[in-house]
Amino acid sequence: MAYSGRYRPKNPQKYRGDVHNIVWRSTWERKFFRRCDLTPSILKWSSEEVVIPYISPIDNRRHRYFIDVWIRYISNDGSIQERLIEIKPYAQTLPPKAPKRKTKRYIQECVTYEVNQAKWRAASAVAKANDMDFLVLTEHELGIK
Repeated sequence: MAYSGRYRPKNPQKYRGDVHNIVWRSTWERKFFRRCDLTPSILKWSSEEVVIPYISPIDNRRHRYFIDVWIRYISNDGSIQERLIEIKPYAQTLPPKAPKRKTKRYIQECVTYEVNQAKWRAASAVAKANDMDFLVLTEHELGIK
């Protein structure tokens, strides 16, 4: 089974961006794209169209963070809201557990965790400044096993 591909929306008018270039990079993203496409309360959505600058704690340089999903939706109170969403495995939202000896894998997990934290701090700040929410959704919130 492929773990990346192009999503073809059933409601292309809801997509903000190039409807011929919607790339999913995990089956979880693909399922969430389908949810965005088919849920009537989601008015507009995009994938990797919002870019947020952040400073990497690894090289202390500026990088670009492409947010997985942006949505504009009708909230439960009837107001129009916007949200930035990152889709990640739950395990990647937790700091890595230190093994008895430091392996290359453990070091890479630490790097990934720290970079993700920097990205998410930047995304939270941009979301707050623009009256939006920022969420990291995992398999738990997505209802995926």
